[in-house]
Amino acid sequence: MTVTSLNNDYKEIITSRRSVRVYDPAVKISREEMTEILEEATLAPSSVNLQPWRFLVVDSPEGKATLEELAPGNKTQVTTSSAVIAVFGDMNAFDNADEIMGTAVEKGYMPQEIKDQMMANYTDLFARIPAQAFREMILIDCGLVSMQLMLSARAHGYDTNPIGGYDKSRIAEAFGMEKERYVPVMLISVGKAAKEARRTTRLPIDRVAEWK
Repeated sequence: MTVTSLNNDYKEIITSRRSVRVYDPAVKISREEMTEILEEATLAPSSVNLQPWRFLVVDSPEGKATLEELAPGNKTQVTTSSAVIAVFGDMNAFDNADEIMGTAVEKGYMPQEIKDQMMANYTDLFARIPAQAFREMILIDCGLVSMQLMLSARAHGYDTNPIGGYDKSRIAEAFGMEKERYVPVMLISVGKAAKEARRTTRLPIDRVAEWK
């Protein structure tokens, strides 16, 4: 495959993505393929590579029933999609820093002395950073992984819709997660569109960008 064809494939993925609200309920994404989609999504960048995202894949009838009650305005996406992925940010993400950097050392991506210095620097930093500032940081990181997840799903031939209309104050506890630790970011419905989604327009670049 040539570079040009790869570029064209990527452009097709981006330009063909739509926010789909009605899915074919007969189409089910296997756990194996969903795992692959999530693995591709987690290649997204994150601040100091903390990877603070956590995914709750809701695909069982029981899970969807719980989610329906939390997102009544988006019931169609919940009931017809193959799954709804709840994206959370982990306020304890720094607990994994030593493991993440240690794995980089094991794979030869980073010398041990660099890892030790970075751990010392970041341990000091994250001991001082206000909780609100850390929360804002992980929300940005989780936004990056969410977009990559939607593009990965599109590359696999599926459709998605990012959802912000749900009860964020109750979702963690409703699924047995620690409310103070896991910050809700968005829901992403995933499946096969049952009908073509409405096309949307974008502002021209000269309205949203400038060069200096």
